[in-house]
Amino acid sequence: MSSIHEPAAGASPEEAGSPRGRQDDTDVLVVAEEVRKKFCRDLKRSLFYGVQDVAREALGMRQRGDRLRKDEFWAVDGASFELRRGESLGLIGHNGAGKTTLLKMLNGLIRPDTGYITMRGRVGALIALGAGFNPILTGRENVYVNASVLGLTKKEINAKFDSIVEFAEIGEFIDAPVQSYSSGMQVRLGFAVASALNPDILLLDEVLAVGDVAFQAKCFNALADLRRRGVPFILVSHNMQHISRHCTKVVFMKKGRVEFVGDTQEGIGLFLADMQGSDHHDGPDWSIVNGSGGVAFTGARFLDADGNAITRAKTGQAVTFAVDYERHAASVTDPLFDLLIRCRGEKLFQATTQSCGQRLGSLPAKGTLSVTFDSLPLHSEALDFCFCLMDGETHELFDWKRNVRLNVESDPRFTGVLSLEPTWTVTPRCHESPLSTPEAVAQEL
Repeated sequence: MSSIHEPAAGASPEEAGSPRGRQDDTDVLVVAEEVRKKFCRDLKRSLFYGVQDVAREALGMRQRGDRLRKDEFWAVDGASFELRRGESLGLIGHNGAGKTTLLKMLNGLIRPDTGYITMRGRVGALIALGAGFNPILTGRENVYVNASVLGLTKKEINAKFDSIVEFAEIGEFIDAPVQSYSSGMQVRLGFAVASALNPDILLLDEVLAVGDVAFQAKCFNALADLRRRGVPFILVSHNMQHISRHCTKVVFMKKGRVEFVGDTQEGIGLFLADMQGSDHHDGPDWSIVNGSGGVAFTGARFLDADGNAITRAKTGQAVTFAVDYERHAASVTDPLFDLLIRCRGEKLFQATTQSCGQRLGSLPAKGTLSVTFDSLPLHSEALDFCFCLMDGETHELFDWKRNVRLNVESDPRFTGVLSLEPTWTVTPRCHESPLSTPEAVAQEL
C-alpha cells in the first residue's frame, strides 16, 4: 500500500516537483519534495480563506497554493528529503520550526499546499498525545479500531493483542475508557499499537518525552529492533542524546525551512550552534529577579587556574564557576547554592552546598559565589550551567539562572560522557581462581 499526498488541485506534477520518478527505487520509502504548508494568523480570515478554497476546488478552478494572502505565513517552506529502508531520521529545530506540521503532512492528516510527499507502505504514527484514540472507548476497543484502520484483519489483531498489552504495561486498565488514562498510559498504549502492527514506516513526535525513563528505554529498544528489520522511522525530539543515539540522519528546521539534511552529528552541531547564537537560546537574563529578590545574581563567568576569564576549557582542566550577586535582604546566613550541569538537555551533574556538607556563612552585601572543579572530568562539547540560591532553612528562592555555557575541548583519546584516566595492566595467573569454575560459583550462590 502506497500513498501520494498531492498538492493543491490544478497543480501539475512538473510544477510541484513530482518525486514519482524515484518510485522505481524500492528502498526509498519516504520522499518529500519542495513541500510547503501555510496557515493564517487570523481565525475569521482563515475560515473565509477555507470557504474560498473549497469553492474554487469544487468549481475546478486552479488553486494558487504558492502565494501568501493577508495574515498567512509559511509553517513549512520548501522541505525536501528522502528516507530509505533501514534508516532513521531525526527532525530537530526550535519550537515553532514546523516539525510537527511536517510530520502531520507525512501522515496525511493535513495536505501540503505545494510539493509532493510519497509514503510507500503502511504508516504507523504517534504524533499527538491521545491522537487516534476515542476517549470514550476502552483501550481494548481502541486497539481494534486503530489496527482496523491500518488494514489488519480481526484474526491478525487477535494474534498481536496480548503482546500489545504486555508492551504497554497497563494491565487490567486495558478495559477502562481511555479518557481515564494518565498521559503516560496513553503514550504507552499509543506506542505499543503504532510499533506492533507491522508498520512499513513509523512516525513519532516528541510525545515519548511524557513516558518514564524505563519505558523510554523500552521504546528505543523497540525502535532499534524495527530498524534492524529494515523499518525506517522519523523521530521529532528536543533531546539531542536521543537523536544522536537512534537516528542515522537528521533534518534541521528553522522558521519553517530546512536548514540542513544529512549526518546526525553535523546537524546536531549546527542546531546547538544556532541555539547558542540566536534568541531561542535560553541564556540568563541578568535584568530579571526570578525569586524573592533577597539576593540577586548580577553576572557569571568561568575562570582558569590563574583566575583568567574563559569561555572554553579542556577536559581535565581546573575550572572555577564564579557567580556575582547583590544582597538586598537585611541579612542572609548559610544560604543553599544549587548547581546543575547539563549537556544537550540531559543532566550530567547536580550538587548543593548542603549535600556537600559546606556552609557559605553570612553573605556580604556584594560578593561572588564560586565553585571550583580541580579537574573537569566531563567529556562533552558544550556544558550548560544552571544554578539557584535559596534560604538554607525555608528554601525560599532568592534567584535562579540557567544555561551559562562552557565549551569543552574533549580529550581525543576518549569518547563518551566522562573522561577517566585508565591504567592498563596484565597480571600473570598461575592457577584458576576458586570462583572461576561453575561449581565454585554455584556453591557461592
